[in-house]
Amino acid sequence: MLIAAAASLLTIGVVAFVVFVRERDLPPPIVPSPFLHLDERKASIYENLRDLQFEYRLGKLSDEDYQHTKIDLQKELAAVLAEVDRVKAEVAPKGTLVSKAPPAKAQAGKKTQGNFSCPHCGAEFAQELKFCGECGKAMRSA
Repeated sequence: MLIAAAASLLTIGVVAFVVFVRERDLPPPIVPSPFLHLDERKASIYENLRDLQFEYRLGKLSDEDYQHTKIDLQKELAAVLAEVDRVKAEVAPKGTLVSKAPPAKAQAGKKTQGNFSCPHCGAEFAQELKFCGECGKAMRSA
C-alpha cells in the first residue's frame, strides 16, 4: 500500500513537471558538429591502416591480402574525405570560397616515373593521394 502511494506520488510529480516546465526554461540543445561522425570514421580508418601495416610487417598477412585490404581502406578513406569536403561546402557561409584542391604548384608529393611518393616516409603510389597510405600524413603541405 505504501509503495503504491509512493509510486503514484512520483508519477504525479513527473507529470506535473512535464506539463508545467516551459520550453524557454530549458537550456538550448547542444548542436553536434556535422563533422563529428566523419572525424570518428576517419580516425577509425587510420587506425585500421596502422594495424594492417603492423600485421603485415609481422608476417601475419600475405602481400596480396595486405595490398587488397589497404586499397579497400584507402577507397573508404577517400569517400570519407570527399564527404568532409561536401559538408564543408554546405556549412560554409554564402559568398565564402571553399578551396577544393590546392594549386598544382603547391604539391609536396614528388612525381617520379609516373609514381607519387610521400615526402615523409618515401612510400610510392601509382596515383596522387591526399594522405599517405603508409604513414597517414598529408601528401602535400597546406
